[in-house]
Amino acid sequence: MRRRTALAVSGGAVLVGLIAAGWVAGAADGAPEPAALATRTAPLPIASTRVVTATPTPAPTPTRTAAPVARTCSVAAAARDPRLHSFQGQVLNARTGEVLFDRGGGTPSRAASVMKVLTSAAALEVLGPDHRLTTEVVQGSRPGEIVLVGGGDPTLSRTPVRTATAYAGAPHLSTLARQVKAAWKAAHPGQRITRIVLDSSYFGGPTWQPSWDVKERRLGSTPEITALMVDGDRADPAASTSPRGSDPVGRAGSAFASYFGRGVTVVRGTAPSGAAVLGAVRSQPVSTLIRQELLVSDNTLAEALARVTAIEAGTGNTFSAIDAAVLPALRAYGIAPTGVRVVDGSGLSDDDRIPPAYLTKLFVQVLHRSHGLGPVLDGLPIAGRTGSLAYSDRFSGAAARADGHVRAKTGWIDSGYTLAGIIRAEDGTPLTFAFYALGPPIVSPTAKQALDALTADVWSCGNRLSDR
Repeated sequence: MRRRTALAVSGGAVLVGLIAAGWVAGAADGAPEPAALATRTAPLPIASTRVVTATPTPAPTPTRTAAPVARTCSVAAAARDPRLHSFQGQVLNARTGEVLFDRGGGTPSRAASVMKVLTSAAALEVLGPDHRLTTEVVQGSRPGEIVLVGGGDPTLSRTPVRTATAYAGAPHLSTLARQVKAAWKAAHPGQRITRIVLDSSYFGGPTWQPSWDVKERRLGSTPEITALMVDGDRADPAASTSPRGSDPVGRAGSAFASYFGRGVTVVRGTAPSGAAVLGAVRSQPVSTLIRQELLVSDNTLAEALARVTAIEAGTGNTFSAIDAAVLPALRAYGIAPTGVRVVDGSGLSDDDRIPPAYLTKLFVQVLHRSHGLGPVLDGLPIAGRTGSLAYSDRFSGAAARADGHVRAKTGWIDSGYTLAGIIRAEDGTPLTFAFYALGPPIVSPTAKQALDALTADVWSCGNRLSDR
């Protein structure tokens, strides 16, 4: 989702939010949005701790046939809100699998940053939650030469160690430089490092998806996608949204060269095969990167995860390889990705396609943390509490009654707003939903409020929700 400000949330705070909101299972975005997006800062309730004592098992009682549910609660008027433009959506009872509400749920359509949920699920299947992205420096082929080899980690930072960046726990170039100097001195006493080669060949071109609007780079949501960059190529390493440059590899190379004094030549090239490793730093694990990506809808992380997933799946290292990697990975979750088309990892492209009905089924798996999907649940923003659903223009007014009870991925591209995830309804029913407000041409930001109002109405209806 596109945004002006982002709410930084630690892993502990997210867990508190999950517990407090009853979320423990078993019980594109692009440039800044046009509306003001101050975050709400009300403290999260702390779950109480109580000792549970064993009680005798009651004698079995005759079972009764469940009474039919009166489906008398309609959200049809909210779904016809003109702010939703061309609306699609589906709501599923996550306990029974029953479709309670459907408006074009089987039609594949662009889903904006909700695509990041699929990217994350595929990454967990192919890479696993503990995989880390590694940046290395190796011995060059010439005297005095080293090679900085990008491993697809956009969180690598040019800032000093212990400096806060957009990515908590990011590795730092200064750490890598210190390792290299020590290894070089041991292997080449008395010889200076005079030449640095920048190797970004892990990712293939193009660096910009052709269907993306170039304004996203200027406005600060998305960089050129390269295997070697620092701070997501942000002008301001600490800002979630910050203008990006036109040469991420060059920015990273200049920052790294600054640790080796004057007179160092920086060139582009590739590392020699089998070269000795002089230093290496690693990203946070994929499970953490997914939480960081989903919470504030980080396009840079989404594209890095998608590309590395394609590489590790053996389908290639370009944008065109992503679909062939993601679709087979999604089948591992037992849901056929019929109609799904993956053009990028972030959802920025108008050419991405996801049927709402696919998402409602996938979110059932997410709700129960099935097949290792727990990091996706942990990363989803909570209405009125965390991430892109904590902004002042989300779940405001009457919709605030659902605060703390909705975990969902937001999405925005010029031609649509989307919201999809999980609802703990007022009557206790677990629901999954996917709502799209689509153009053409451009959808007004007021679609956000219409989506939130509809979602809050579904929360109120719970299992009484009618499809009429």
